[in-house]
Amino acid sequence: MSTFRDLGLNKNYVKSLKELGIKVPTEIQAQAIPILMASPTDFIGLAQTGTGKTAAFGLPILHKVNPNVEEVQGLIIAPTRELVQQIKKQLFKFTKYNDIKLFVEGVYGGEKIDIQIKNLQRTTHIIVATPGRLVDLIERNIVNLKHINTVVLDEADEMLSMGFKQDLTTILQATTNKNRNTWLFSATMPEDLKVIVKRYISDKAARIAVNRTSIVNENISHFFVETTIPDKPQTLMHLLEDREEERGIIFCRTKAGVQALKQILQKEGFNVDALEGDMQQRERDKVMRAFKNTSLQILISTDVSARGIDVNNLGFVIHHQLPEHIEYYTHRSGRTARGGKTGESIALVLSNELQRVKTIEKTLQIRFKALTL
Repeated sequence: MSTFRDLGLNKNYVKSLKELGIKVPTEIQAQAIPILMASPTDFIGLAQTGTGKTAAFGLPILHKVNPNVEEVQGLIIAPTRELVQQIKKQLFKFTKYNDIKLFVEGVYGGEKIDIQIKNLQRTTHIIVATPGRLVDLIERNIVNLKHINTVVLDEADEMLSMGFKQDLTTILQATTNKNRNTWLFSATMPEDLKVIVKRYISDKAARIAVNRTSIVNENISHFFVETTIPDKPQTLMHLLEDREEERGIIFCRTKAGVQALKQILQKEGFNVDALEGDMQQRERDKVMRAFKNTSLQILISTDVSARGIDVNNLGFVIHHQLPEHIEYYTHRSGRTARGGKTGESIALVLSNELQRVKTIEKTLQIRFKALTL
């Protein structure tokens, strides 16, 4: 079993990892770090959320920065503000024992752009950004991406399903350094992502896939409960009562569905709150804070709003309706069973949706068990 020292990491990084309680590399870290450290290469890593990707690309990108050059040398693009903040925070923790300071800035929507512009005027070695805000800064000529040697696209499939294809193209065209390497991390490889790979990533790119046989995390148990529309609220409450010690997320397809469900469950005394697209960023941050610090037990969310949520120790996710796209099932269920823990993914289905359950089983190579209440 390899250690972080074996992977070629500088002892200062090994020391900060140890302090963070990260002692043994996960599969993606053990496979990716030596490749990304060894030589300049493009890279494609297929791995689920929650497998330790941030350290897999974060530690090599930190190694590649020359702290004596006051230019932006690394760029990490992620789908949501939450994920950007999380990556930035982790990189900062990794560099705790470095001899020379490295500077990382986060840029994302929902915060005043003037503040971010001011921050970028200081020395910055790595930018972590959401696509939309970065394009805004490129168009205002605030960031110079000409010296970038590494671009990381994290959760690339999520960025595309959120409609960032054009922004990603703009960003990749703006990083003009001919020695630039692009590292792409994704849970799935949908068609439109293959187009980006073909255009911007070398044919010789190193490729690894973690748990290739199973697209969905193996520590998740999948269940479905057959119900009817009138019975759904009651069914859901039974499930929550049976799991009153645990925390989880309930997924709805629409913003209106999220709000309606929140009203019903709050009225029945459940400790729930909601995340959906029409909320102000301030409200959203407040809900996320409560959920992370465990004062909020259950979060109700749409697919898009839950992107980039990384909360440990979630016991379950419940699909109030099955998702529109099958890859959304992967993203939803991947919110539980993180960091090697186990979790449950439970779908409420109507009798005319049983065929859809079979399709999901076949496509994702998983087995659903029927749950009777």
